[in-house]
Amino acid sequence: MVEYDPHRWWSYFHYLKGSMVREIVARVMVCVLWALGVTLFHSHVRSVAIPPTVHTLAGISLSLLLVFRTNSSYDRFWEGRKLWGGIVNETRNLARAAGVFLRSEPALYAALLRWTAAFPYASASFLRTKAELGPLAQELPPDEVAEVMRAQHVPFAVARKMSALLDTGRRQGLYSEYVQMQLDQDVHLLVDYIGGCERIRKTPIPFAYVMHLRRALLVFCYTLPFALVESFGGLTVLATFIVAYIFFGIEEIGVEIEDPFGHDDNDLPLDAICNTIHANLNALLPAEPQSRQAPPAA
Repeated sequence: MVEYDPHRWWSYFHYLKGSMVREIVARVMVCVLWALGVTLFHSHVRSVAIPPTVHTLAGISLSLLLVFRTNSSYDRFWEGRKLWGGIVNETRNLARAAGVFLRSEPALYAALLRWTAAFPYASASFLRTKAELGPLAQELPPDEVAEVMRAQHVPFAVARKMSALLDTGRRQGLYSEYVQMQLDQDVHLLVDYIGGCERIRKTPIPFAYVMHLRRALLVFCYTLPFALVESFGGLTVLATFIVAYIFFGIEEIGVEIEDPFGHDDNDLPLDAICNTIHANLNALLPAEPQSRQAPPAA
């Protein structure tokens, strides 16, 4: 995600990163070259001008379609951010509550914290079609890590490890079944949140809507010079450039934020969120007991 100050106007005008310019430059330049060819043909061969009425009416409908497209994509982006905000909150809630009941078993509490911190890394990687536990892979028992990495759904396997640790605490008599259920509710919510993210990722905007919008965009932009050339003359090229840049840019913004879990410039900062959770939980790890020093030799 591109970090910026929304109060500064002119500082970011030259930015290419995150501005969609690189993604749409080819499409826009083709429209500009086409507009140049239409303008030259109209000026030196014969008139190809058409009335602008159709484009006036179509432009209104196309604008509404683009607004709906970007609104739908932003709803998905914002819902994804809320789900990851829930993951942040529930990892903290689990660490806070479990610390009260597991204070007498620091090793068990430390294991729970590490697996809880591994859950966001596993979830982010899973949403990116990978299987990783981030830096926690070096802090957890290798045999358990290998078992989790062999699972079909790695975040779910991590959640099972967390529930198993909570059950261990109950079997050791550290708390009752009711308390275990309350603690495991946080794990339950974590699984719900990753499921919500999967729903967003695996349910794109309907294909028919996307294709109809793109076909309408192409038809509109490539026929626009014919509607402008009579009135604008040589400025038809500039007018076509402005309209194509605006329309193609809006459509591409919707495409980029539709799936907010990847590595695009405008996607959610999942790596930063995972690192924040890791740092929060790592600060709660019980201090390891210092080994006794050997008495000095006589």
